[in-house]
Amino acid sequence: MPTTASCRSISLGSNPALPLRHGSTPTPGLRYKNLGKSGLRISNVGLGTWPVFSPGVSDDQAEAILKLAIESGINLFDISEAHSETEIGKILQRAGWKRTAYVITTKVYWSTKSEERGLSRKHIIECVRASLQRLQLQYIDIVIIHKADPMCPMEVVRAMSYVIQQGWAMYWGTARWSQVEIMEAYTNCRQFNCITPIVEQSEYHMFCREKCELYLPEMYNKIGVGLMAWGPLSMALSDTQNGDKLFLPKGSFKTKSFSWTEDEINRNAALSPQGSWGKDRIDEGRRHCDRLRDLAALAEKLGCSPTQLSIAWSLKHEPVQCLLLGATSAEQLHQSLQSLQLLPRLSSSVMLELERILENKPVRPPMISTLALR
Repeated sequence: MPTTASCRSISLGSNPALPLRHGSTPTPGLRYKNLGKSGLRISNVGLGTWPVFSPGVSDDQAEAILKLAIESGINLFDISEAHSETEIGKILQRAGWKRTAYVITTKVYWSTKSEERGLSRKHIIECVRASLQRLQLQYIDIVIIHKADPMCPMEVVRAMSYVIQQGWAMYWGTARWSQVEIMEAYTNCRQFNCITPIVEQSEYHMFCREKCELYLPEMYNKIGVGLMAWGPLSMALSDTQNGDKLFLPKGSFKTKSFSWTEDEINRNAALSPQGSWGKDRIDEGRRHCDRLRDLAALAEKLGCSPTQLSIAWSLKHEPVQCLLLGATSAEQLHQSLQSLQLLPRLSSSVMLELERILENKPVRPPMISTLALR
C-alpha cells in the first residue's frame, strides 16, 4: 500500500509481532506509523494505563484490558513512574509476550524532594534505572520528560543522551513542553552532538486544539518531532433538564468555579449576576451546552456515541501519529476501538459540520512588524 510522507503508515492489521489466534481478525482502521521521523513503528492508537490501574479496577480486569489491547493490534503502552510500572511489569512477565511485540513509554517527572528539585542528571538517571527494575525489563522504548526544567535545559539533553547510550532506553521525548522549549532542546542537541527527542505528548480534543493543530505540525516538518495525543476523552458527564447525559470537557474554561448544568447556570446567574458569574461567562456556558447538544445529535445521526465521535475526530487529524486511550474495562476499550470504523464516515461535509458546531478552529495570529511597535 502506498504511504504518505507525513505519516508513513501501513495498512490495518493486528500486532505484527504476535501470531494471530484462530478466529481472530485485525481491528478495522488500526494502522502502524513511524513515530516522528524515527524508525520506530507504533499503532495509531496506544493504551494509556492511568485509568487501567485506577482504584476500583481489579488486577484481573487490568490484565484483561492489556490482553485485549495487544490482541487488537495495539502495540504501545503509555505508563509512568508515578503509577502502574510495577503492575505492568508483573503482567508482562506472566503473559510472556515477545519484547518486540510492544512499545513501552514511561515518564520522568520533576522531583518533589526538597533536596532534589527539578530535572537534574542525577534525578533522571535514578528514575530510569528504578523504572527498569519495576518493569523487569532490560530497556525502555521511549522515556518521556514530563515538563521542561528551565534551570538546566542542557543537563536534560545530556542526561537523556547518556541514558540512551547506556542501552537503558531507545528514544526520548517530551510531554507538555512548549514549542519554544522543544526547539531549544533540539538546538542544544545539535550543537553538542546529543540525541534529539522524537515525540511530544500533548493534550488534544475538540476543545483543546491550538498547540496540536498550529505549532506541532511545524515541529514535525522542521525537526521531526511527532505528536502523541492524549485526552480525547477529557470529558465529564452532566445531566441536562430532560435527563440526557452530555460529555463536557474538563478545563474548557480557565475558572475552577464554573458549573455546567443549565440549572446551575441559571441559579448562579440569579445569585450573582454582576460577580464572578458575569453575563459573559453565563452566556458562554449556555453556548457551550448548545454545542454539546449539537454534538450529541450529530453522533446519533452517525450511529455512534459522543465518545466514539470524539475519538474518531482526534484520529482524523493528520498530525496525530498516536492517540492514547484509557479504559477501566475490556468492554470500554472495545467500544473505544469501534471508533476506528467511524473514520471513513467523517467526510469533508461532516468535518465542516463539526467545525460549525465547535466554532473554535484555531487561527495563527497575524505577524506584527517590530517597526510598527516603535
